[in-house]
Amino acid sequence: MLSQKTRYAIRAMQHLADHYGKGPVQLAEIAERQNIPAKFLTVILSELTRFGLVASQRGREGGYWLAIAPVDITYGDLIRHMRGSLALVPCASRYAHEKCKNCVEEGECRTRALMLDVRDRTAQILDQVRLSDPIAPVPPFDADAATG
Repeated sequence: MLSQKTRYAIRAMQHLADHYGKGPVQLAEIAERQNIPAKFLTVILSELTRFGLVASQRGREGGYWLAIAPVDITYGDLIRHMRGSLALVPCASRYAHEKCKNCVEEGECRTRALMLDVRDRTAQILDQVRLSDPIAPVPPFDADAATG
């Protein structure tokens, strides 16, 4: 699962993408509209600034904006910046690979083989969707209507 920090980062970046080219957006506006604690948002935007995805200006007329056009930022890149990997297990990570503790040899592990496929398919989807792409919200999940 995505961490809360990564989910907040995605929502903040979507908000900035919606305001791309319209000038700085104040932190308080992003926090309020996206329901993100302001202190946590400050940390997240600072990280995104270090990654070169966000720019900022201090002062009364200041705020945050995308440093790169939304068409040039994929959700895959954003999640990799925040999480370090798209893999669900460390042995399936392309950029942060680690052997799993208490596991069989990697070459014999069927779980790893499956997770490599999951990682690759996830990357294929997330690397095709950009911040500039429209994503329509879907109705809430209805647990009572679920059949399994």
